[in-house]
Amino acid sequence: MRDDTQTATTHPTAGPSRRGVVTGGALAAAGLLALGTPAAAALAPTAPAPPAGPAPAPAGAAARRSLAQFTAVAASEADAVAVPAGFRADVLAPWGGPVHTTGPDWRADASATAADQASQVGSHHHGVQFLPLDDGPEGEPRGLLVISHESTDPALLGGDARKAMAAQGLTVLEMREVKGVWEVVDSAYNRRITADSPVRFSGPVPAPGPAAGRARGVLAPSGQGLTPWGTCLVAEENADAVFGTDDPEWRRGETHVRYGLSADGHGHPWHRADERFDLASAKASPEQFGWIVELDPRDPSAPPVKRTALGRFAHGGATVTEAAGRLVVYSTDAEDGEYLYKYVSAGDWRELRAKGRSPLDHGTLYVARFGADGGGDWLPLSHGHGPLTRDKGWRDQADVLLRTRLAADALGATPLARPERVAVNPRDGRAYLALANSPGGPTCTGGKEPTATEGVCRTTDPYGRIIRWREHPAGRRTRQPAFHWEEFLAADDPDRPVDGVFAAPKGLWFSADGTLWISTGVSGRDLGGPAPLHRAAGNNALLAADPTTGEVRRFLTAPRGAEVTGVTTTPDARTLFVNIQHPGERTTRWGTPDANTPHKVSNWPDHHRSGRPRSATVAVRREEGRGEGA
Repeated sequence: MRDDTQTATTHPTAGPSRRGVVTGGALAAAGLLALGTPAAAALAPTAPAPPAGPAPAPAGAAARRSLAQFTAVAASEADAVAVPAGFRADVLAPWGGPVHTTGPDWRADASATAADQASQVGSHHHGVQFLPLDDGPEGEPRGLLVISHESTDPALLGGDARKAMAAQGLTVLEMREVKGVWEVVDSAYNRRITADSPVRFSGPVPAPGPAAGRARGVLAPSGQGLTPWGTCLVAEENADAVFGTDDPEWRRGETHVRYGLSADGHGHPWHRADERFDLASAKASPEQFGWIVELDPRDPSAPPVKRTALGRFAHGGATVTEAAGRLVVYSTDAEDGEYLYKYVSAGDWRELRAKGRSPLDHGTLYVARFGADGGGDWLPLSHGHGPLTRDKGWRDQADVLLRTRLAADALGATPLARPERVAVNPRDGRAYLALANSPGGPTCTGGKEPTATEGVCRTTDPYGRIIRWREHPAGRRTRQPAFHWEEFLAADDPDRPVDGVFAAPKGLWFSADGTLWISTGVSGRDLGGPAPLHRAAGNNALLAADPTTGEVRRFLTAPRGAEVTGVTTTPDARTLFVNIQHPGERTTRWGTPDANTPHKVSNWPDHHRSGRPRSATVAVRREEGRGEGA
């Protein structure tokens, strides 16, 4: 499917803003470039190792066509995907499409059963990765698309909790490019992973809960990362939403409260369909969710593996990089007032794998503490360190990782204003963090008085911002902080030209040329206003930012009610895959869909009179013969 394009005139560039963030200058070398493995700088103080410089982009990638000359699209409230003139956006893998040609087709009336849904593409597309395969017999480029399905909308999904369980999880699809158009191929690689799929636990925490030997399910997966050995790391985020109970005698404990578990299940009563999700049941197993999950898309027989050394919390993503041969994984706890984390492997990841040991099982997890002077430190979440001792109630390392949030509290980590995705610049190794927004109050400040670190956690921050930091070389430890941070962009910067207006930055991703792609996720409550910035930003969008100048330009706008989530590209840099999540969900601006009017807010992408909106991936590329001068 091809969408109409929009264009917008580029406004004059601006000088430095009042926050010292430069927003002017040309957007240099913004491009659809190849995925490289960026390198981080130094490791944490307790795991010293020499820093590594940024890894080079794959050979030839920088010579690919650039987006530098694209004309920014205008802010939009249209029920469509808009991209710049000279580009096209083709819809791929929409919710409900069959995973195999023999599987059940999409039913626009939502009459598909839970069994049907388990063989169809899931809903609420979030993280995405593209893994290349050898070219096909006709020389067509091929690859595997791995899509995370974070949640469901009962009003649009139809059916019961079992169908919702089948709609979450992961989809793996083989893709083929034919004459410039990507299409799904019926393949042995194609599969669905749902809330009922077998999983395996690895690392310091054995499979927890009463069903330890029969662990099942990947829940609420959001952002993804790619390991150097070609597997995907998938972040389980808001798994607490599907737990609940009808037992009036059940009471919340400290860990329940800290992990957001409550009797009402946040409106998703899965506990009535499966005892695993009934908090009052002896079979309840909330500890089996909230992990980083490793998936090998090239091995359809391999179950997902929950890597427990990376901690249990509402992971917003899993950004993989390297430092002096060690594997580094950045992640966030993606709720207001939560923390930034970093995992570092115990040694060179190649050496560990050569010995048959996973670099994701042997290493140290750290949590960040930001200083008021722009410095910061990584605090090790290690049993026996500081307050994490037996006499303080911490049994062992497994206990620390099962209760990561409470352990980070005990260490004095810095609460953040809804930390979401991390991205590492492949050019200079600096890391960037999206702080989506915060209503303010004690959630953001951890119940303490506001401090000079308000740049990372403001008492009120309705629109969000992006910060960045540079790790210091390990050899310079002594009394120096482990990293220095600064604000990069603030959504409410009054000096930003209209072409770059945005709110609620959530997704961050770097292309190999060093362009920072920003995905926004303004909630349905705020889309279209009434706040002036929300009104000016329009629908959620994908923007390209220059890390050197701070210039931001809008590249893509989403349909009504949708967020823009995962972003990745093909190795030849000619196609950008972008996930469009939950078009048509409830909004203040356009109303609430129901069984009789499922398309009240959006009817994208099919626009059938009797249809309903569907999350999907779009493949964006230049149209042949257009934009060649860029």
